[in-house]
Amino acid sequence: MRYGFVGLGHLGKHLAVNLARGGFEVSVHDLDRSTADTALAAGAAWANSIAALAESCDCLITCLPSPAATKAVMDQALPALRRGSTWIEMSTNDFAEVQALAARALEQGVDTLACPVTGGVHKAQAGDITVLVGGSRSAYLLHDPALKAMGGRVIYLGGIEQAAVTKVVTNMLAFIHLIAAGEALMLCAKGGVDLRSAFEAIAASSGNSFVHETESQVILNGSYDIGFTMDLACKDAGFALEFGRRFGVPLKLAGVMEQTFIEGRAKYGGAAWSSMIVKLLEDSVGTSLRAPGFPARLGPDDT
Repeated sequence: MRYGFVGLGHLGKHLAVNLARGGFEVSVHDLDRSTADTALAAGAAWANSIAALAESCDCLITCLPSPAATKAVMDQALPALRRGSTWIEMSTNDFAEVQALAARALEQGVDTLACPVTGGVHKAQAGDITVLVGGSRSAYLLHDPALKAMGGRVIYLGGIEQAAVTKVVTNMLAFIHLIAAGEALMLCAKGGVDLRSAFEAIAASSGNSFVHETESQVILNGSYDIGFTMDLACKDAGFALEFGRRFGVPLKLAGVMEQTFIEGRAKYGGAAWSSMIVKLLEDSVGTSLRAPGFPARLGPDDT
């Protein structure tokens, strides 16, 4: 089984490396050739074009930052993919766009799996990220070994829409938790609580969250470097509100969250780390949330 991988950004490069280290035959391509260095060192091969990559693989994997980027890649890849091959989309993408591309692929005899991942870049680096799978069960079973090589837990959710909704829900919760964690830490800071002690107390409490255990660390360090940008957060928050409208679910907290991230992007820029959303609160009250002993970036061994 030969895999082609397009999109070697903060997340994708780790997925490609894990796939190559898992013993699979992997070729890679990205707009920036230098992003492939770690994958090539792990045993992957370089493809000079998307079309060449698609022609040579049994399964094409995409992990890209936007629906427009995915469409641009698939416009080049679909004519070159062979009948009986598979496209695996690992981006957090617009459901309608994935469905439209999947329909085009099916016309050419190419199956589609939507496999967004959740858990953060450091989990991807450790090979412990969660993979959410939507698509035909037969395609899922065929590629399950490769999915397990890229991630830790693989959860089959049904169709493409079910995987898309679940992924958007996980990000929606993470963004809400991030804003709440910042407010909680600021209350502690203003109350005179040592912030390292506050971090540990929250982590050991019923108010703990995965986001607090991870993103609070880079906030307290001051780097905010979580490997995920404001642009991506605003994109995913928009998907959540879109699903809410589609299904008739009032998302009050999600609405406030989306507007907060739009404000954060306007102030700090789309390329700023999403954890900088807490800096809005820091700036507004004139207090920085800092404590010694926290990492600038999370490593594979961090929670």
